[in-house]
Amino acid sequence: MKIDAQLPDNIEQLKALLIRQENEINQLKQQNQHLLEQFRLAQQRQFGKSSEGFVGQGELFDEVEEVQTTEIVETETINYKRKKPVRTPLPKDLPREEIIHDIVDKNCDCCGHDLHQMGEDRSEKLEFIPACIKVMVHIRPKYSCRYCEKHGSKTTIKQQPMPPSPIPKGFATPSLLAQLISSKYQYGLPLYRQESLFKQYGIELSRKTMSNWILKSSTLFKPLIEKFIETLLKQNVIHADETTVNVINSDKIKSYMWVYCTGSDSPNENRVIPNIVLFDYQNSRAGVCPVNYLAGFDGYLQVDGYAGYEQTDATLVGCMAHARRYFMDAKKAQPKGKNGKADMALSYFQKLYAIETKFKTKTIDEKYQARKTQAKPILEKLYHWLTKQNIVPKSALGKAIKYCINQWAKLIRYLEDGQLNIDNNRAERAVKPFVIGRKNWLFSQTANGANASATLYSIIETAKANGLIPFDYLVQCLEELSHPEPDIDSLLPWNIKR
Repeated sequence: MKIDAQLPDNIEQLKALLIRQENEINQLKQQNQHLLEQFRLAQQRQFGKSSEGFVGQGELFDEVEEVQTTEIVETETINYKRKKPVRTPLPKDLPREEIIHDIVDKNCDCCGHDLHQMGEDRSEKLEFIPACIKVMVHIRPKYSCRYCEKHGSKTTIKQQPMPPSPIPKGFATPSLLAQLISSKYQYGLPLYRQESLFKQYGIELSRKTMSNWILKSSTLFKPLIEKFIETLLKQNVIHADETTVNVINSDKIKSYMWVYCTGSDSPNENRVIPNIVLFDYQNSRAGVCPVNYLAGFDGYLQVDGYAGYEQTDATLVGCMAHARRYFMDAKKAQPKGKNGKADMALSYFQKLYAIETKFKTKTIDEKYQARKTQAKPILEKLYHWLTKQNIVPKSALGKAIKYCINQWAKLIRYLEDGQLNIDNNRAERAVKPFVIGRKNWLFSQTANGANASATLYSIIETAKANGLIPFDYLVQCLEELSHPEPDIDSLLPWNIKR
């Protein structure tokens, strides 16, 4: 406000002007602080580390309400011995070819007498042999009866039928299809790159042909996927997440790939609950998508804060990692080198995760008891601290606190059952291979292609979660599913011996 002779002489009017000016200044301060936070976050995203690691503050924030901003510099002396790196030995089951490098002159240079062998040195080097492609020629002799040819009214010809094939009348074998599928969906190699690879071997294999093969192969896996879904819905806990996918021939600008999984992403962690990862393509993010997919499921569904999952019949469990991530953003938005309230919240999260790490390999009941006696008091302190803060709602810290309070009932639900996880990282890790692959092949042309991708990602990621080699598993599945009445139970990953 410009101060001049036009100021009113009335004291009440002057007070009103000062109050209005103070409110404007506070609003400008909040806007400036918000812009500074956005600038720091943008700098962090562009130039900073992507890790969400938090350096532990020890007991700095125990029972402390006011956070000190003074930097404490300590000198620490660390003594250690550096370990000499040891090369991992090459697998013993690999075939070995010995090459002997022997001397020609085996006489002593001093006296001329014969030398004797006193030992030898061995060093192993890994030789790469390019892929071997061969043509399988199926020969089926035909047989007829000469007597019937001369005396009968008709001649019967007998011939062994062709073995079942994934692509009838096509020249693609299960191993070739498995190579195409694993290259694209496991290693993110688009079909146009695979086309150039086959050209190196003198084989003209167009991406259109490969695309048709992949679409036809995906339909073979339908009964196996249905068995996966049936098993998934029988579990007590399901993790879910979703990510975008670009489909060219679609009415919607954004389509979505939903992921549903159970168990763990490591085959050795949990053999009681089957490890399943299922992808489902939908052209929207509406709540009806998980409702239809999870029809009849009323167990625990661990998700992020997206409201669409509220429409399901499941009991929702929150994700502590998402809540923590908001506070990590608030910490990054703080002035560099300063400790603030975000650090205090992060220290609570660190203690909660320390409990989970400690009891990771324990039984379900032991996890439940540990959370009840150790995690619950920490959560109560954290909630008490959250409700006492008076923070600008639009600030990074304000958003973090608001998210936590709004999601609190779901965030602490993991205390109810030892089978539950503290976060939804199981689903986030499961969807990551799809996100990485999407950076390579960029989009799906049609909805049929997106559905095929969902099917094949489900097969590969479920195989990986159960410790199987995806290529070998694909070959086995394609061979069995080519039969008119395949044995689906024999193809379940947890029934296959590794």
